[in-house]
Amino acid sequence: MMSILKPPMLSNPWVSIPPAHSQTQLRLFCFPYAGGSASIFRLWSNILGPQIEVCPIHLPGRERRLKEPPITQIEAMIAALATALRPHLDQPFAFFGYSMGALISFELARELRRQQAPSPTGLLLSARHAPQLAPLVPPIHRLPQLAFLDALRRYQGTPEAVLQNAEIMELLLPVLRADFTLCETYAYHEEPPLDCPIAVFGGLQDEYADRPSLQAWQKQTCSTFSLQMFPGHHFFLNTVGEQLLQAIVQQLQHHSCFDRMPK
Repeated sequence: MMSILKPPMLSNPWVSIPPAHSQTQLRLFCFPYAGGSASIFRLWSNILGPQIEVCPIHLPGRERRLKEPPITQIEAMIAALATALRPHLDQPFAFFGYSMGALISFELARELRRQQAPSPTGLLLSARHAPQLAPLVPPIHRLPQLAFLDALRRYQGTPEAVLQNAEIMELLLPVLRADFTLCETYAYHEEPPLDCPIAVFGGLQDEYADRPSLQAWQKQTCSTFSLQMFPGHHFFLNTVGEQLLQAIVQQLQHHSCFDRMPK
């Protein structure tokens, strides 16, 4: 039987909302890591299937928003996102965030709660230590350029050919410094734990988010919590991406809105 498609959402610079599918049960907003962009998630729909509507977040300073200045403070980021996403919270939704994206996802969920807006059915967070903990490594956003580039190499997320390409780095460095500024100037404020499930994913060799710092996310929910570790360093997404997506689907299957989803 042919599926009935709804018309696409009106254009929003902050998020891509695909045309709604009759089988869609949950909207998954995806937040990138520092220096990353919405294109990281461009193929996820092919794997996650029609029941999960993948909605990549477009942050200022990259891709279609290249001419806009990047945001350097978490408060400004969250305020803008809460306003931009509010019209799209009209059906069950969850947040996925990778590294910086995990921090943004968490604080956005808390802001939506403050506004008594619809809340995510779950948070899926990768490669980021729990917000109440101090970072495991010193900050890098104020380092001179050569030292900053060396620090980026240690994350193993940027190809060496890109790091050595002056023209590409001229475009990337302002965004990278802004994103690291946002993360490294973040100040955690105590609030009650969220009442949605939190699922955390990490890399076994990640020195920036080790198992104890990931397990500490459990404090941030009064619902269910899970932690799953994968082989790899901070950017294990690049090496075990399919396994990570399978784990995401398994977590989403535990949400009440996915009761009809085949197991």
